[in-house]
This record gives sequence, C-alpha cells and structure tokens, in this order.
Amino acid sequence: MTSIGIIANPASGKDIRRLVSYATTIDNNEKVNICKRIVLAAQGMGVDEALFMPDTFMIGCAVQDSLENDGVLSLALGLLDFEIEATMDDTVRAARMMERHGVGCLVVLGGDGTSRAAVKGITDTPLLSVSTGTNNVYPAMMEGTVAGMAAAAAALMDDPRECCIHDKKITVRVNGEVRDIALIDAVVSDDFYAGARAIWDPERIKRIVVSRCHPATIGFSAVAGAYEIVEDTDDYGLAVSLGSEGEGVLAPIAAGVLTPVRVSEARRLALGEEYRFTAETRCMIALDGEREVRVQPGDEVSLTVNRDGPWRVVPRKILARAAELGMYKIK
Repeated sequence: MTSIGIIANPASGKDIRRLVSYATTIDNNEKVNICKRIVLAAQGMGVDEALFMPDTFMIGCAVQDSLENDGVLSLALGLLDFEIEATMDDTVRAARMMERHGVGCLVVLGGDGTSRAAVKGITDTPLLSVSTGTNNVYPAMMEGTVAGMAAAAAALMDDPRECCIHDKKITVRVNGEVRDIALIDAVVSDDFYAGARAIWDPERIKRIVVSRCHPATIGFSAVAGAYEIVEDTDDYGLAVSLGSEGEGVLAPIAAGVLTPVRVSEARRLALGEEYRFTAETRCMIALDGEREVRVQPGDEVSLTVNRDGPWRVVPRKILARAAELGMYKIK
C-alpha cells in the first residue's frame, strides 16, 4: 500500500512576529483547503492512503468530511491515534509514527519550526515542506495540488532520493551534551526567559550560525545572507557576530521590516567544524526562530553544521522525473 503522511500545524503563523511585522496570515480554514488539494492530487497519482496528525483544529477530520460529502474521496484517509498535547511534541511524535508506518513521503504544512520538529521524528523518509508559517526559509510556497503530486511521486518511486537534497543541519551542544538541532539558523541572544517563543528583537542578537542564508529570505538568517550567500548545496555554513561596530548590512529580519545591523565578525564553517564560545552571561539560543536552549554563564557552547539533515524533496525535479517515468500517462 502506497501512503503519504500529512502534518498540518494549526498554530503556525500565529506568533508574536505577526504583531511586529506585516506577515501574510494563512488561517486554519485555508490549511484545510490546501490539504484537500494535496489529498486529491496524491489520490489522482495512485496513492492508496493518506495519514494525518491529530490536532486541535481537527484538520484531518475536516478534510475527510468535506471530500466524503463531495463524493470525491477514494483513498483511505486515516488519523493517527494518540492524545495530543498541543505542543511541538505532537509533530515529533506524529512524524515518528508515520515513518514507522512506512509512508513514502511526509508533507509538512507550517513554518521553519514545524519542519524542524518533524525532522526530529524521522531519519529516512523524504520530506516535503509547504510554507504556512511566519518566517519561512525552509518550507517553500507551493500550490497544494503540486505538493500532492510531488509527495505522490516520491511515494511511488523506487528511489526518490535522486530527486531530493540531503540537507544540512546545525547541532547544538552545551557542555558537550547535544541539546537540540536547527535546520536553518541558531541565533544567540541575551534574552534568557522565553516569554513569546519567537525571537524578533535585533538589538538583543549576539551571534548567528546558519546552514544556509540568502538576502531573499525573511528572518535572522537573512542577516548572514546580506553579508555572504550560502546555498543549501554548499558544503559549509557561516557564523557571524553582531555588535556596535563592523560592516553594516540591511537585512529583512521580518516581513516588511528592513533593519540595519553591524557584522563585527564572520567566518565560514566547514562541515563538522565546531563553532565554540563560552557564555559570559545568561543567554538564549533560538533555533529556526524559536527560543529553545537556555545557557548559563560559564557554559561551553558548540554549534556544528553537518550534512545529516532530512532528505528534502525538490518539487520541480521530482515532477520532471515522474514525467520521464510515465506517471502521468493514463493506463
């Protein structure tokens, strides 16, 4: 049985950055509509089953009810069976369960943080991230039909990795212990208390380590990207320190917000090279935009970029390969 998994985060796109910028809002009803198009496209390509993560908005149930009422649902649509906590752990748990079930592709609707959480639950499953969050560097904006076709192609192929990028990942260690991971950026600020989980104040940022960066993205990785571009295919990362002196750059740290910052130091990080510092004061490390790791004075922190992240589906590449394999031909 060919199957895909769908994780749609009902909380994505609702953080504090909505109040301090001009970001687009994709509400949960639109997420339902996107998921309906994903399911129908995957069904049309020949996928037998779609599994949804349970959530507070009941997105999977809404998709099933709507498509059944319209008489257009023929694949088996199921909901994972576990008690939700309405936290990031739901995404991690759902991703892990879907990989164990053997889904051929995991589709994630959310922002950078949702994709990061899903990655913590998988090892080999191809990942397709669809942007419905606030600052979206990792997930891509794409139409639901295209996402469903790409996910189906990945699930139906013998070797979908030929149409994927093996992404980089940042591993965060404190005093030698692995504390967490990031897909795009790890940002050190002099905040200590989480408060709102999203990080947004540039004056409190001290260091930024990125796996990739470009000025065409939104968020703190764009600070590094305005200084030097690092592509997802480059076998290195970049570390920058910010201060009151240094080279000034203008970076889109939030939607509609271009902010001048000064880069006091920057250096490339080879894969596997540790970026180390000793915390002089209490600080917080935000991972892909969300405060996660508290650091105490005297703690030894290391950040390492490696190409040991997820296998991310490249939609145009996999859909072109699907055409070569004759997946669109009517039998």
